[in-house]
Amino acid sequence: QVQLVESGGGLVQAGASLRLSCAASGRTFSSYVMGWFRQAPGKEREFVATIDSSGSGTYYADSVKGRFTIDRDNAKNTVYLQMNSLEPEDTGVYYCAATGIYGSILLYGRSWLSRGTNYHYWGQGTQVTVSS
Repeated sequence: QVQLVESGGGLVQAGASLRLSCAASGRTFSSYVMGWFRQAPGKEREFVATIDSSGSGTYYADSVKGRFTIDRDNAKNTVYLQMNSLEPEDTGVYYCAATGIYGSILLYGRSWLSRGTNYHYWGQGTQVTVSS
């Protein structure tokens, strides 16, 4: 069983930065492929980024590529999402998720890893609000 707790959200102005953290419990965390998703008011949940077990492989949504960085510290059982140059369109609840599988992202592909239904463990979410 894996439990995920996000933190680091807040209210910022456009152009600012935030760093989200996702603390995981469970001894197999260091093996799992992890991801971040977000959901804006009135919209469906969407993929943001994913990172493989070693931390060497990542995928990003086109909307955040070049602005967001996902990384992990397996020794601390934590996944991070560094968000720079935030835009009002980035507003939403950000969720950390674990797939329950391990390995390189090349084994699964971007399409598969961007689907929320392939992630079995979810955090409660942290609110990010970007004002214009």
